[in-house]
Amino acid sequence: MTLAKLFSLIQYPLPHHLLSRLVGRLADCRLPWLKDALIRAFIRQFRVDMREALDPDPSNYPSFNAFFTRPLKDTARPIGEGLVSPADGTLSQFGRLEHGRLIQAKGRDFSATDLLGGDPEAAERYQDGSFATVYLSPSDYHRVHMPLAGTLREMVYVPGRLFSVNAATTHHVPNLFARNERLVCHFDTEHGPMALVLVGAMIVAAIETVWAGQITPLPRGGVQRIRFDTPVLLEKGAEMGRFKLGSTVVMAFAEPMDFDALTPEQKVQMGERLGDVD
Repeated sequence: MTLAKLFSLIQYPLPHHLLSRLVGRLADCRLPWLKDALIRAFIRQFRVDMREALDPDPSNYPSFNAFFTRPLKDTARPIGEGLVSPADGTLSQFGRLEHGRLIQAKGRDFSATDLLGGDPEAAERYQDGSFATVYLSPSDYHRVHMPLAGTLREMVYVPGRLFSVNAATTHHVPNLFARNERLVCHFDTEHGPMALVLVGAMIVAAIETVWAGQITPLPRGGVQRIRFDTPVLLEKGAEMGRFKLGSTVVMAFAEPMDFDALTPEQKVQMGERLGDVD
């Protein structure tokens, strides 16, 4: 048995939510000596370039979470033409949906219906479209931005597990992105419907949006849907949400996207061009 397979298997019995909430409390701690020690250790471990940060002084952040979700300078991430990456990270998979299914990893796929919270009507909109998945590692910038301009139509909270979403787990845990807790955001764009799915993961303390603040964690319950009668309009490149600790964004588009000469597992930055409407 490989180490990657073993790492995936030992996650099944773990109390995902309890561990994540405990880490979340630590990350929100405002004791100066503790939060400064955590921040500086993280910068050393992951070689974080603080020259990109709007505030480059680590001691100025009131908590580790404030540092982790730090804003960047306006010039740090120029917005390219066409479809752009919503986040810094690894472009793990992308392409056309096949029979309503998205690729998770080599040899593994999952259905759009499951990803979108068991909503076949919503999934039907993306039946012949495209998708792209960006994995945010701990060292990446953790704000999520709009890959296209859009108007928010509906937000759907889907409860679930909190498996890790790193490469080892995506290769060994079936239906990973459709099993984890996630926030589905449906937008109308000039190129048709677009869904941005913010997937929770092990030790992700919370997911936030710019229009509703912190969404997860929510008390236990079923799928929760919120429709927006008052338009929430966001331009391409505008911030739409953030992760308190790392995770994954899955994008689904109703229209086929003509992706550039990209390769799975390549690094991308927020605002980097990915392609255009086919």
